[in-house]
Amino acid sequence: MSMILGSGEYRYRVETGWGRLPSGWALKEVAAVAVDRNDQVYVFNRGEHPMIVFDREGNFLRSWGEDIFTHAHGLHMAPDDTIFCTDDGDHTVRRCTLDGKVLLTIGTPKQPAAFMSGQPFCRCTHTALSPKGEIYVSDGYGNARVHKYTPDGKYMSSWGKCGSGEGEFNLPHNIHCDADGWVYVADRENHRIQVFDGNGKYETQWNNLHRPSAFHMTAGRCPICFVGEIGPYLGANRGFPNLGPRISILDKNGKLLSRLGLEDRAFGQEPGQFMSPHGIAPDSRGDIYVGEVSFSAWPSLYPGVPRPDVIRSLQKLVRVGANE
Repeated sequence: MSMILGSGEYRYRVETGWGRLPSGWALKEVAAVAVDRNDQVYVFNRGEHPMIVFDREGNFLRSWGEDIFTHAHGLHMAPDDTIFCTDDGDHTVRRCTLDGKVLLTIGTPKQPAAFMSGQPFCRCTHTALSPKGEIYVSDGYGNARVHKYTPDGKYMSSWGKCGSGEGEFNLPHNIHCDADGWVYVADRENHRIQVFDGNGKYETQWNNLHRPSAFHMTAGRCPICFVGEIGPYLGANRGFPNLGPRISILDKNGKLLSRLGLEDRAFGQEPGQFMSPHGIAPDSRGDIYVGEVSFSAWPSLYPGVPRPDVIRSLQKLVRVGANE
């Protein structure tokens, strides 16, 4: 019997074994996922083949990026069928065609800004596009900033500093922009998503989240938000219930619609469990693809336990009807 996660209108069947790789290939771990208009799935991973593309049935189509990327982190599919790839290992954002040709590079490869200097970039994390095509970059692991660029990559402005107040960040890990131009920042270690206008003016925040990491907003005036939340890693609260890891589904105002994950079983590799959901994207039929950085998460989740050579890092959740 298939496992069903979620409730109400947002119920999903766990599809085990999705994503068939060529013999001898491995993902290692998946930092980000994106889906194009043909429902081809782009899997940005930290194995030997950084960008692996599948069809919606999980058949391997192609790979690229072997000579480009250092450490996969974020993906954003643009409306013009290009894809923004954020590489926190070499401190760059690259806009690419869907077959891997680099059209634009923002940042200087392997030359980070000084730690917490506020200057771009020091281990940037993700990108988003405004309705006008302006580019927002969350700069999180070595900074606490959001940077704004023109559509052709010219620097415009920045906002944010390290802290827990309004407009301050403690690891801005992901970013999205809606059809009205509001900017949503997953402020991971402050356990919230902050909302700004297009110039960085603080508007509001959502606080009903635990370490929001993966983040995706659907297109249109009434978007649905998919948030991958990381569970507690500290020895004092590891395995506590109702904190994740999980997928939360919210409306555009942050109201919780459904949660996916087996809270009573904490983290793990069984169907219905998550370890560290780091990338998420739906396709045109409402199915969800979840990428996890399980390899990196293992030492925190299982201190002192030897890490396996292969850990699951990619899942597909198939949306089902309310009565199925």
